[in-house]
Amino acid sequence: MMIKFIGLDVHKDSIAVAVADEGHKGEVRFYGTIPNTPEAIRRLVSRLSGPGVRLSFCYEAGACGYGVHRQLTKLGAECLVIAPSMMPRRPGERIKTDRRDALTLARLLRAGELTAVWVPDEGHEAVRDLVRARRQAKDDLTAAKLTLLSFLLRQDRRFPGRSTWSQAHWRWLGQQAFASPHHQLVFGEGIRRIEEAQARCDRLDLALAEAVAGWSLAPLVQALRGVGLVVAATLVAEIGDLSRFETPKQLMSWLGLVPSERSSSTRRRRGGITKSGNGHARSMLIEAGWSYRLPAREAVRYRARVEGLPAEIRAVAWRAQVRLCQRFRRLMAAGKPLPKVTTAIARELAGFVWDIARRVPLAPVTRTQGA
Repeated sequence: MMIKFIGLDVHKDSIAVAVADEGHKGEVRFYGTIPNTPEAIRRLVSRLSGPGVRLSFCYEAGACGYGVHRQLTKLGAECLVIAPSMMPRRPGERIKTDRRDALTLARLLRAGELTAVWVPDEGHEAVRDLVRARRQAKDDLTAAKLTLLSFLLRQDRRFPGRSTWSQAHWRWLGQQAFASPHHQLVFGEGIRRIEEAQARCDRLDLALAEAVAGWSLAPLVQALRGVGLVVAATLVAEIGDLSRFETPKQLMSWLGLVPSERSSSTRRRRGGITKSGNGHARSMLIEAGWSYRLPAREAVRYRARVEGLPAEIRAVAWRAQVRLCQRFRRLMAAGKPLPKVTTAIARELAGFVWDIARRVPLAPVTRTQGA
């Protein structure tokens, strides 16, 4: 059977198409530009296919999402969504066009030099979008609070208490008054912005809890101890199908939690973590690592969350919590900087997440190979 390798440079309104014939010396040609519509894609597949011909498509992951991938898959064609950060590029290239990008994709796909990403099904993607919307709302809330605190500092209004945004701090904010009506307006708008952002966060938290309850990966979210529901749901939503990682080290590397290295000859030099892969999942793991500063305990909300899971999974989750709490204290006692401690805990937590994922019985999910 002959294989045609097709590179797609996908944009909002158009798709540049290039075709590479099978074989090292096969022709690589630019097919043309088509509209980014389902009908145009269907016609493209119909024209390129034929008896004894297998079509293999690829395009870079981007703002257009996975719609093209899903349509091509339904039409019976192979399709890979490529990680743009892993695309091989020549240092001397200074010209970038849609035509060249499509030709490069087709050529590299034929050579097997491309790294594919894992493509979620529509249900998983919906939960992930909800998680990211919640994180964006949380960032907006933090920005609103910092803006108001900066305004108060410029006006030399300093809270005499110990911690901001406590009940005492809110009472102090309610006592503030300004001589200038313009300053009073700015202060009032700042308070209103915080209240609206907090209300949006509360709505999204509630929606996330409802979404997780009916999710195929809910058992894995429930099994993660020592972290809150939002952190656990974010990790599972961003990482996706953990069965594609054969070892926990692969997961740690994908998350960018392993040290970078620049070694040559007998010299061996390691630096900070690589920070590759999914930044949302890595940030949540670092944030979760901070929670293990406290002693391991059987909190009521965690007991309710793991109720109904097999005893083996609950035992692994409890063992992970005990070990990580002890490791946090040992590293701090050894004088390690706090950022390094939380990063080390996050890296080991990723290993426990991988182990728990192997043991949790999950409903069937769509599995697409990729990074």
